[in-house]
Amino acid sequence: MRPNYNKIYEDLLKMKHPEKLECPKVKEQLGKLNSTEEILKLNERLFKPNKETAKTNQQLKTYDKKTMIKLLNYQKKHSLSTSFMSRKYSISRTTFSKWKKILEDELIETSKK
Repeated sequence: MRPNYNKIYEDLLKMKHPEKLECPKVKEQLGKLNSTEEILKLNERLFKPNKETAKTNQQLKTYDKKTMIKLLNYQKKHSLSTSFMSRKYSISRTTFSKWKKILEDELIETSKK
């Protein structure tokens, strides 16, 4: 079961930043929190991270299957190295390699479509 991020962010904004709830772009983003990538973008937009919180948040990040496949397909499509992807998205090279092993069947299927 997955947390209801729409409700979580809505309640959080009602309590701490009610003025941000009135922004149409924020409302739009709240309505489409379907992947980890979208949740991270919203969180970054709402709460500007400093270095300390960015480091802590990086350690606690998890990615759903949809986002993992999207990142790996992006890497393959643009012929990017694992090192480059690692620096760009602040994800270890080991993690990218692990994802490739775990999801290689799905990557083949999505590349055929």
